[in-house]
Amino acid sequence: MKTFFKKIIIYILQVESRLVIAKYKPKIIAITGSVGKTSTKDAIYAVISKVSHVRKSEKSYNSEVGLPLTILGVSNGWNNPVLWIRNVLRGMWLYLSPHKYPKWLVLEVGVGKTGDMKRTASWLKTDAVVITTIGDTPAHIEFFNSRRHLIEEKSGLIKTLKKDGVLALNADDESVLALGEKTKNRVMTFGFGEKAEVRGSQLSISYNEKNIPDGIIFRVDEGGASLPVSVEGVFGKNHVYAALAALTLASELKLNMLSAISALKNYDVPPGRMRLLAGINNALIIDDTYNSSPFACESALKTLGEIRYDDPSASFGIKRKIAVLGDMLELGKHTSDAHKNIGRIARENADALVVVGQRAQAIKEGAMEAGMDKEKVFEFVNSQKAGNFLKTFIRSGDLVLVKGSQTMRMERAVEAILADRGNKEKLLVRQDSEWLAKE
Repeated sequence: MKTFFKKIIIYILQVESRLVIAKYKPKIIAITGSVGKTSTKDAIYAVISKVSHVRKSEKSYNSEVGLPLTILGVSNGWNNPVLWIRNVLRGMWLYLSPHKYPKWLVLEVGVGKTGDMKRTASWLKTDAVVITTIGDTPAHIEFFNSRRHLIEEKSGLIKTLKKDGVLALNADDESVLALGEKTKNRVMTFGFGEKAEVRGSQLSISYNEKNIPDGIIFRVDEGGASLPVSVEGVFGKNHVYAALAALTLASELKLNMLSAISALKNYDVPPGRMRLLAGINNALIIDDTYNSSPFACESALKTLGEIRYDDPSASFGIKRKIAVLGDMLELGKHTSDAHKNIGRIARENADALVVVGQRAQAIKEGAMEAGMDKEKVFEFVNSQKAGNFLKTFIRSGDLVLVKGSQTMRMERAVEAILADRGNKEKLLVRQDSEWLAKE
């Protein structure tokens, strides 16, 4: 009965969404990929919000129900039928009565299994499609016959482009770049390589006067100009790709590049995505707990390794790096090898390793096979136990990276060592009542 009710509601919301789009005619930007969708969405939103009225997908509303919720501007009803009926009525009112509606919609589109793209987004008519990164072992690959089939599923979003729409591709991912051959639309590329039209370079981590890392800086080359870009409070190449995607669209829309770059300096980066947080005992946390995949985990670990140590005799700066890694799910036959490889990478970039979950045992094995001292590896069955351990383990000068798949709830480990627990609702992922009620 619940499934039948859900299907009816989704169908009605999608119909209302089509009617609303037909009435208000907003420009639509849709984003997909295996890594960096949400950060890219937020970066694009930050740039466009400076010049126009724009709405973005809230949180990670990227499913067949999430897109209509964004388009209609209503919230998730979860398991409350009254709220869903209210959403339907609000959608009807939005269509029947004049409202001030956004000029732009920035939508995140995710897929988890075959057919998801058709169910989720085939009815959209987009002005721009952005495809971020796929990676060698993408998230959700367990539910596809092969990596190629997953890419084909995601590429279905290209078919939603209007004739004058633009396709923006990450040129550093060969599989993504090849998707440009699937369309007659204008294709723009971004990345660090020579094939990128909007190219990033000279990426480095920025530090404050106390030698504490506080963000990333890089240059963007576009249209014959080379401009400096800084993004505060976050780390990792994925945030650079998000910024480059936003600047690519800014270029396509003929926006002022200096204003676009300024919008990215301290834009609202979502929780759990390589954000720097203050920890207890004067430690620092890199919170990357939204989700995990082999590609994203490797990138996060390499970023951890790139952050420089300070003089051990100094009273501030980074003295020790700790990686806290939970299970990576939905990898199917790649599960063991992918986790072992992450262990080897952790050995190269961390001084201590904390693994969480059954699959993460292979992370431990990979790290120890690569030469990590077993006395520096700690294992726990869940994130709460790992958090309790961290409260007694971390000290001043520690930099703690925390990452794992959603189901592992690694934000609980971050909460245990978060200095400003009073603001955890704003700082951490999955803090709404529905998530908190789950085990």
